[in-house]
Amino acid sequence: MISRKQIQETVNQYYNNPDKIKIGTIASHSGLDVCDGAVEEDFKTVAYCKKGREQTYATYFKAQRDSNGRLLRGIVDEAVVFNSFDEILKPENQQKALDDSVLMVPNRSLTSYCSIDDIEDNFKVPMIGSRNMLRSEERSEAQSYYWILEKAGLPFPEKIDKPEDIDALVMVKLPHAVKTLERGFFSAASYDEFVEKSDALLKQGVITEEALKGARIERYIIGPVFNFDMFYSPIEEEMCPLEILGVDWRFETSLDGHTRLPAPQQMRLQGEQLTPEYTVCGHNSATLRESLLENVFEMAEKFVEASKKHYDPGIIGPFCLQTCVDKDLNFYIYDVAPRVGGGTNVHMSVGHPYGNTLWRKPMSTGRRVAYEVRRALEKDRLEDIVT
Repeated sequence: MISRKQIQETVNQYYNNPDKIKIGTIASHSGLDVCDGAVEEDFKTVAYCKKGREQTYATYFKAQRDSNGRLLRGIVDEAVVFNSFDEILKPENQQKALDDSVLMVPNRSLTSYCSIDDIEDNFKVPMIGSRNMLRSEERSEAQSYYWILEKAGLPFPEKIDKPEDIDALVMVKLPHAVKTLERGFFSAASYDEFVEKSDALLKQGVITEEALKGARIERYIIGPVFNFDMFYSPIEEEMCPLEILGVDWRFETSLDGHTRLPAPQQMRLQGEQLTPEYTVCGHNSATLRESLLENVFEMAEKFVEASKKHYDPGIIGPFCLQTCVDKDLNFYIYDVAPRVGGGTNVHMSVGHPYGNTLWRKPMSTGRRVAYEVRRALEKDRLEDIVT
């Protein structure tokens, strides 16, 4: 792991010209939210794009400024186009980012398209957040997010050790064979159903034998899904450093198409239409029953404390607890994002009732990240929010 001291020494040089500081991110996932939030706090933005996918950032959301630098339209000041996202790791591209005083906001696309080893060991651009926790998202890692959830004493769906032990509805979690960033998930209520569905998905090329062998099988929690977009500030000195900024939930294909069909039509589906896929294609905003909010804060507090204990210096900035709620209003955390969540674009510009209520202005996750940079600059504590 590249030393935090080295990153702090780098970022301390940014104080020489604080007006030059830019907020950068991979142009995917939650990149629009990051850029929108940055310009709201008067920072210039850099979106690192992949050729063939750059127009959203380079054209349609391109920033327009007047002669005084005042933003008139759009959010992306500079779209840097690479042949592949991992070209950001090239020494010359890193040096350009350092010369431009870029602060990088990691998202899932960064760790999916770039080698996590290189991000940890060789990426010299200061990152807002917890570099050493990004690897925990990989379910195959020994110290995955399940490990830290267990250390924190937090609830998550029960793991079923082998398919033959399936005695109730389960979710089988494994990667999609073709859509490399997506899920090849499927549900099953018995071993026979597991075999039937996995065989069908293998024949369709949705999953692979290798991925199936390493799949995680979890007891299915029947209930709604809430993704809690949280924020932890290590530089907060007066108020609570833990915040809830928003809540979102997912639209998933072709699962959502299945749920829109009457039961008789669902029963008549055949072949590739029969088993739904869980590819995320959008998000929507939500709020939570007020009496349950304290439960969310309790879970988040435990996660923060465990992160400090096991991943020094612990979680910094945005993170997301992805949960299901059962019939008895018990929460189960089925995924953790130790960085900007995947659904925060739903809050950009307008914010969310929780973040807005706390900060008395529109406060999306992207803006909260940029606001943390602004506050850190004012307190001369920029080195405390980067790794």
